[in-house]
Amino acid sequence: MICVEQREISTIPALHVVKQELSEYKLPLVLFIHGFTSAKEHNLHYAYLLAEKGYRVILPDVLYHGERSHGHNEAELSLRFWEIVLHTIGELNILKEELEQAGLIDASRIGIAGTSMGGIVTLGAMSTYQWIGAAVSLMGMPYYEKFAEMQIAQLQKKGVKIPLSDAQITHLFTQIKEFDLSAQPEKLNGRPLLFWHGVKDQTVPYTPTHRFYENILPMYSHSPEKLHFITDQRAGHKVSREGLLQTVNWFEKFV
Repeated sequence: MICVEQREISTIPALHVVKQELSEYKLPLVLFIHGFTSAKEHNLHYAYLLAEKGYRVILPDVLYHGERSHGHNEAELSLRFWEIVLHTIGELNILKEELEQAGLIDASRIGIAGTSMGGIVTLGAMSTYQWIGAAVSLMGMPYYEKFAEMQIAQLQKKGVKIPLSDAQITHLFTQIKEFDLSAQPEKLNGRPLLFWHGVKDQTVPYTPTHRFYENILPMYSHSPEKLHFITDQRAGHKVSREGLLQTVNWFEKFV
């Protein structure tokens, strides 16, 4: 039986998904991060399939989402996008440390995945934590600075007033640059990384992410099986069943 438990891990609301008969054992861990305006419950299908394979899966609610919602509308959340991303990257280590201290995870076998904003968090986390053994970016974007520029331009085009001074915007870019995997791809250190992206995605553009994949291909020349990009020619901003199943297969192979 697969158990879905709602719990707080160091004040972070999360769903804990695991096989009942394995719940007290030290297991490999997969952290799964949801997308913008979504919540932890929306990715239970990934967690269920991973738990069936013997993984302990943690799906947190990120800042201002789900149980942590402060009632912001989408426009207000958009202005806090990078605050949410950077805060979530910081909380990943809190989740890992709490679970490790509780004796519930094998710290040598940890994977991370996420959809959309969660994929963006995933790629930033790969530039930050070497304890992550493998990752899956579903509709993510490694170019933090470029994506932030695109977001600001889109908000301005919609007539949304950016409540930040030029100095504050410069400070924001300084902050996110530290986590921009496109500027420091060597931090991947050959760790397994899978991308899934739809060509017709209008929210997180396909082309820059695929370009990043092509740029890092030479870094995986001695282990090409550890880097893969699944292109869905028909998909927009929604992961296909193939993306779901390949995510599970990726962790089964590398975590």
